[in-house]
Amino acid sequence: MNNILGISGSLRKGSYNSALLQAAQIRFPRLIRVGDIGAIPLYNADVEAEGIPEAVLDLKQLLMDARGLLLFSPEYNNSVPGVLKNAIDWLSRPSLDIRNVFHGKAVAVVGASPGRFGTILAQNAWLPVFRTLGSRLYTGHRLMVSQADGVFGADGALADESIRRRLEQFVSGFMEFCEVQPDDL
Repeated sequence: MNNILGISGSLRKGSYNSALLQAAQIRFPRLIRVGDIGAIPLYNADVEAEGIPEAVLDLKQLLMDARGLLLFSPEYNNSVPGVLKNAIDWLSRPSLDIRNVFHGKAVAVVGASPGRFGTILAQNAWLPVFRTLGSRLYTGHRLMVSQADGVFGADGALADESIRRRLEQFVSGFMEFCEVQPDDL
């Protein structure tokens, strides 16, 4: 339980948020485990009645085993991306699992966007979701990467040194909030 689960809220191959998650994982390889939402179906109570899908169970276990959840969230139409919200909705099912999965779990949201405002509105939109789930929200810093199309190289790697430092500072602060000791890494 000495790791943080990182999840990108984008399914796009060239996603800036997935690239930002990859940069964090490269910098903190023993700390950040990467979860995938690509195989999670759209939430449907009829599907739930037949059993929680395997992709949801796998991601739920990763989250329960982690000290914290670090979302790399795009901003779509000034709010949260549907695929990521869908994954969080599935992770909260059945509702009795909320206590085991989210209650008291440290959560932080970062994001990258080609726009000038980063992902500030999406980050704000996530706050009531995680408050409702009883999570502990990290508010020590914010990381919103604006004009992300200029901070990643052609290979998708983070090329902007200033953003790299800000990412490292953010993850280090979140690590302290999650009470993960550097020696645990």
